[in-house]
Amino acid sequence: MVNQNRNSHTTDQVLADSLKALVVQKPVEKITIKEITDQAGVIRPTFYNHFQDKYELLEWIIREEILEPTHPLIRNGLTNQAVLLVFTSLLREKEFYSRLSRMDGSITFEDLVTRCIKEMLAELFSERVRNKNGRFPWMTVDMLAEYYARSMCFSVKVWIRQGMTVPPQEMADMYEYLMTHSMEQAIEEV
Repeated sequence: MVNQNRNSHTTDQVLADSLKALVVQKPVEKITIKEITDQAGVIRPTFYNHFQDKYELLEWIIREEILEPTHPLIRNGLTNQAVLLVFTSLLREKEFYSRLSRMDGSITFEDLVTRCIKEMLAELFSERVRNKNGRFPWMTVDMLAEYYARSMCFSVKVWIRQGMTVPPQEMADMYEYLMTHSMEQAIEEV
């Protein structure tokens, strides 16, 4: 069973690498499954055994390569280091994420990233919820996860579109500042 999971993960990674190579050459919307499988050296049915479409493959890339490594940091209260890891990982594949951020179609970069972050945060927040009758009963784990997912996605999107010139540590520090200070305090710092 472990060997089968390893082979599945290896195939997923081969398909991911293929798509990433294609994204730096042309817009995501114009990439076909056939091009992905040809680049990966596999047959089309192999793709569909692993992913429904190229957008599900993109979500896999975001989850596996960007978000999954942050789980232990977030679980241990090292949020700044987790955010730093996100920005560092994005910068490592600057061309891919720059091109990906320009997705224009029925599914956008923001849609993909927000959904992936929200799902991860909802899972992590659910592990930490102690009191189901909190101060604001209408504020759910899902709502909280979406709020932080959208704010993180906004920070990532702006950073990418501005050329990723601000160092990852400065981005992580800025994000932490915004999340831990009031709007009034932030306005005073501008």
